Order: sequence, then structure tokens, then C-alpha cells
Amino acid sequence: MKGQKRSANDIHAALTDDILHEILLRLPEKSVFSFILVSKRWLRVICSSSFRKDYHARWRINFHLLGFFVCNHLYLGRSKHGICRPPSERALHLLSTCEEGDNLLVSGIPKQLGYFIDSSNGLLLFGRHPMTYSVWNPITKQLCRLPQPQRYYKSLCIAFFSVTEECFEEIIHYKVIRARCDCRRDEVNTVSIETFSSVTGTWKHYTLTCSSTFALRPWAVATVISGVIYWFATQGNLAIYDPRLGDRRIVLLKLPDGTISQDYDECVLGEAPDGRLQYGQSSVSGMEIWVLEREGNSFSSNVQSQNRWNLRYKLSFKAMWKQNPDSAKNSKEAQILSFLPQNSEYVFIRAGWNIFLFHLKSRRLTLIPYLGRDSSIQWDDSQVMPYFRPSWPRSCLCP
Repeated sequence: MKGQKRSANDIHAALTDDILHEILLRLPEKSVFSFILVSKRWLRVICSSSFRKDYHARWRINFHLLGFFVCNHLYLGRSKHGICRPPSERALHLLSTCEEGDNLLVSGIPKQLGYFIDSSNGLLLFGRHPMTYSVWNPITKQLCRLPQPQRYYKSLCIAFFSVTEECFEEIIHYKVIRARCDCRRDEVNTVSIETFSSVTGTWKHYTLTCSSTFALRPWAVATVISGVIYWFATQGNLAIYDPRLGDRRIVLLKLPDGTISQDYDECVLGEAPDGRLQYGQSSVSGMEIWVLEREGNSFSSNVQSQNRWNLRYKLSFKAMWKQNPDSAKNSKEAQILSFLPQNSEYVFIRAGWNIFLFHLKSRRLTLIPYLGRDSSIQWDDSQVMPYFRPSWPRSCLCP
């Protein structure tokens, strides 16, 4: 009887966890986070990997902004006698927007790793092109210095992305792809790439082919959505590479022509909540944003006929400042900075050293306060990239 009673209690506890699991799945993230204080048992359920995975599938991941990295592209891949960074200018600038961002700089580790290159699911890629790279996980404090690549690329572009399905796992596997940018006069339809996998710990070389001649834009960072890599190419094209297909092929997609932003100065890519590709470009006059309507799950050689760009927003910067007079007091020439992860409602806009969060529907600007600005930052020659980390509570009670 005693054994049967204990077994019944175990079954009851398991069923209770399952019911609690299903109830919490239906609540917004803010409410779920507040319930971790109810008891250790509630904390264990919320922090479990199974609940995180189910919640992610239902609600998508929420990302927390830690700050903005400032990277001066004048020093990327410089030759032996190229432009040197003056001692007065720091190699790594982080404009911190929260206490976690402050702690990131105080740790001192990023300062030892060179320049910021990109981030993915909280992981940070640092290095000095074209041969030295490191990946750091600020949560686990794990640092991985990548082995030296096999090939030397004078000009290149990078893709950095997580390949772990559950981005809250303790060990996140990732890939780094270096692609050669060959802007020679004789046109080519191939590109040399090297891929590093954290699973194998080695670089592998491949040659990608395209049905048309093309060249990748140097020193750019790719946007990766569901494993598909999007690089900016020359002549107003987007180079698309899906390594999962295994056919080592690149297809080109023509970027849309704007009206008020036709002679654009800045262009960015991002992911919409439904997984579609977003494209934004801005000029002195204003900003335009499109979303890519796709037919099918993969890109084929006739990608142009199977996909089309739909214009979602058109904005005149003059009208934006007029609608936001408080923000316009110390404003300078504005430009689009980036999209938010899996978000279609907001974009970041930079005007001088001011960074704003812009709501596309209401056309309202919100100034982003940050720490870390100094006079050595060369804003006109630098790329400002937001650093997000997936937001979710952790506990030693998690299985």
C-alpha cells in the first residue's frame, strides 16, 4: 500500500507539472517571468528546456537590447601600410543601454579580442580580418579562438549564425563563413568561401557558382534567416546562399528601386515575425521599407520571377522631424540603422550620435539613452550595430 501511495503521488506530481506547463504556455512573457517567484517548483518548470522550446514555438523569442557596437570599417582588412587606428581611439566601442551592457565592458574580455564583427543568438564574433577570429558567449563566459583560416582573402564578407535549434541550450553550435569579394574588371560567376563549424572545429573550403556574373560587397555582414544567407552584392543585387541544400549555388535577387530613397546611402536587412525578409534603405530625403513575398520554401534560379518586393512603408525625414519636434531640436542628417529581431513595427534610426527607436505606424520617435559615447568615434566612417540577447530566466534547478 505504501508503495502504491508513493507511486500515485509521483503520478500526481507529474500531471500537475504537465498542467502547469500548458497553463503557462498561454500567458505572455512578462507574466511568466513574474511566476518564477511563486515556488522552486514553478521556477523549475519555467526554466526547463522543454518549456522554453514550447514557449518559443508558440510566442517566438523576446530579445533584450544590451547596446550598440560601433565598428570603424576604415581599419578592416587594412594593408600593411594602410590606415592605422590612433592610440586615442578604442578598438571596441559599446554604447551600453543597460546594466548588462555595462558589465559586458567591465569584464574586459571583448577588449582583448579585436574588433566587433557580428552577433548571433547572444554569441559575439570578434577578430581582426582577415585571419584572426574569436567567438565569446557572455552568458557561459566561454571563449573559443578559431583556428587560422586556410586561405587569405584580401577583401571579404562574413556570415555568422547559430545552428542550434534551441538557442537557450548551454552549448550553442554555430558557423562562420568567410566569402571572398573579388571586384575585378573581368566578370566572374563564382565565389570562394571558407566555412568554420563549431561541431568539427575546422575550416572547409568551397566554391559557389551563380548563373550570372556578380561580386559580393566587401566588409559587409550577412543576414541569416532560417539558415538562408543573404549578402549584399554589387549592381543592386542580393546574393542568396542556402548551405542546407548542398548544391553550392548562389542565386541573385534584384533589390527594389526606391522613389524618395533611390540614391540611398544606407541599406539594411532584417527578419519579419513571420520569417519573411525585410529590406530598408534610406537617403537624405527619407526611408522606404519592403518585405519579400516568396513562392515556395527555397530559392531557385528563376528567383526573380517567383518572388516580389512589396513596399510597406515610405517616410520623409522632413515629415518625421516635423511630427517629432522634441527629437528634432538637436537632429542631424538621419539614416536607417537596423531592424529589430523578428519585428516589423520598429526600426532604429541614427541622426549624428543620437539613436532613436522609430515606430513605423505611429511615426513616433523615442530617444535611446546610452553610455559610452566619446569624441574619438568617427560616426561617418563607422557602422553601428545593435547587440541583442535572447531573454529568458535561467536557474540551477533546470534539468
